Amino acid sequence: MTAMQATGPEHGLAPDETLDLALLRQGVEEANIPALLLCLVQLTDDPRWMQDPFVPRRGRGLDDNDSGGLSDEVQRTIRDAAYDAILAWSNGAPLALPRPSNARLAEMLGLAMSEPVPEEYGDVVAFSMQFDTPPPPAVAKRPLKAIVIGGGISGLCAAIELSRAGIEYVLFEKNDDFGGTWWENRYPGCGVDTPNLTYTFSCKPADWSHYFPLQGEIEAYLLDTARDFGLYDHACFGTKVERAEWIAAENKWRVTTTDRGGHSETHEADIVMSAVGILNIPKYPHIPGLGSFTGEVLHTSAWRDDVDLTGKRVAVIGNGASGMQVAPAIADQVAEMTIFARSKQWIAPFPQFRKAVPEGVRYLMRVFPLYRHWVEQRLSWTFNDRVHGTLTRDPEWADSNRSINAVNDGHRQFFTRYYEEQLGDRQDLLPLVLPDYPPFLKRMLLDNGWFRTLRKPHVRLIPEHLAEVRGDTLVAASGEEVQADAIILATGFQTTNVLGSYDVIGRDGLVLRDVWDGDNAAAYLGTLVPGFPNFFILLGPNVGAGHGGSMIRNIENQAHYAMRIIDSLITHDAASVEVREDVYRNYVAKLDAAHEKLVWTHPGADNWYRNSRGRIIAITPWRNDAFWRMTRQADPEDLTFATAG
Repeated sequence: MTAMQATGPEHGLAPDETLDLALLRQGVEEANIPALLLCLVQLTDDPRWMQDPFVPRRGRGLDDNDSGGLSDEVQRTIRDAAYDAILAWSNGAPLALPRPSNARLAEMLGLAMSEPVPEEYGDVVAFSMQFDTPPPPAVAKRPLKAIVIGGGISGLCAAIELSRAGIEYVLFEKNDDFGGTWWENRYPGCGVDTPNLTYTFSCKPADWSHYFPLQGEIEAYLLDTARDFGLYDHACFGTKVERAEWIAAENKWRVTTTDRGGHSETHEADIVMSAVGILNIPKYPHIPGLGSFTGEVLHTSAWRDDVDLTGKRVAVIGNGASGMQVAPAIADQVAEMTIFARSKQWIAPFPQFRKAVPEGVRYLMRVFPLYRHWVEQRLSWTFNDRVHGTLTRDPEWADSNRSINAVNDGHRQFFTRYYEEQLGDRQDLLPLVLPDYPPFLKRMLLDNGWFRTLRKPHVRLIPEHLAEVRGDTLVAASGEEVQADAIILATGFQTTNVLGSYDVIGRDGLVLRDVWDGDNAAAYLGTLVPGFPNFFILLGPNVGAGHGGSMIRNIENQAHYAMRIIDSLITHDAASVEVREDVYRNYVAKLDAAHEKLVWTHPGADNWYRNSRGRIIAITPWRNDAFWRMTRQADPEDLTFATAG
């Protein structure tokens, strides 16, 4: 029985540390009311906390709804009761409701969100809150060796799982340290667009300073995680994997690497876990004359710390996530800014932008982890799955060019009003920025000062692509010309070029790139491809969450599933395991059919989720709890095992 099952979550006090009552009171005073209510339900099991006048009102958009929409008097009652109950718990009183049923957990979350939460969603709430002890790893009947390719978030997940299972491994990373995307992307304003608690490993709680941390804090957290789990002892940095080939006669993978000096080596392992992700290969646009530009050209994924844009004329190419972060961050430094935005983006209000987590709330989360758990569950629902049910295309909906159903049309109206409010006296910009496609067709972006930036007198938006560069002159598609001293390419990554950074050759000489016919990647549960034994892809095809939220949970789900397959490999005393061809084909067909009903395959859609033939590659159609459920166990009937010899 875990500590949470027995008496609730353990406090985070050091052995010689006493509870700071003033800081605890401060934390309760600043805490989120709906999350405090859920804690009170477990602390007291008193039904009145789930009844009026304490039931929260629904918040707007992505706001935290800290007050719950309740009166000051009702909030006072909740905060006082929560402080007394937490204090009693810290003095040894057990939780009155230590382990709610999964259905009760869904009901409680629904109460805090003021909207229905499906009963089955309680399964993933229970798991995320660590109520249930995970199954122990299988004991290997023979020593196994693994290779992990990539040291970003996926690589960290893989390495931690392998370490827990006692499997020997080596991790190859082309950069000089762990971090992946967060090591490479260092441009001004770079940060996460999902809340801090959802962008945290389940096994490594963090004391985040901001609700949406920036690159530096995220990178530091990832490096701390690697140190805490001893991953540096297994890592080879500055080492690029060039090729991975299955050697059938030996039932092993032969992996070829090169170091910084061009020295090549081969390594063998029973298992390969590919953790290179999809935000790995920068996308450089083909712009005639770009190579002869007289100024500086910077890609957001290859930013240099010594860059000084003060007083310069700067052009930003692209208005996706990176463009929307970098432009406001540098706008007040530059003399002129021109933004080339050939497409329009849906942008949501972002009240938590650059908002620090109060000291008292950080303390409350540390000494009373149950509060942190419930805040995370509320954030997960808000940013991950709340909107999923509204993304199905209604075939009877008349105005399908603008929206896909009645709720989606309501979203359009809400966001349109927000655009109008933010543009103020610059309504002339509205037709240049308001999308003519349904909300959520592309990943929803968060307003981190974008509209304020567009209204600045020295900032100019050109709603076209950059067609040509002539010296220091930039020519738009319409022929309009502007001068620039620096160009920032905020053009993203080759998201459909999955595993494009190295060659993978499987059984019978199968080349993965050929199996996928270039950019048409697919994998069973985003993880397995037939013909590639003992090969696991993390953050593979159709794993990202297009409807919003953190990718970490789905990567953790994949890593868990991979270890269940390795358990089966050990249990069957087999040399290799792979997914059956028919299981793979059926899954891909089911996945594609699900996508056909959703907003991302809307006719004429243009987003980075789709490949050259219009098929969705990057994101999942499944709700997060559904994918969690799919990855709990490895069904031996889905797999083919082969013995040695």
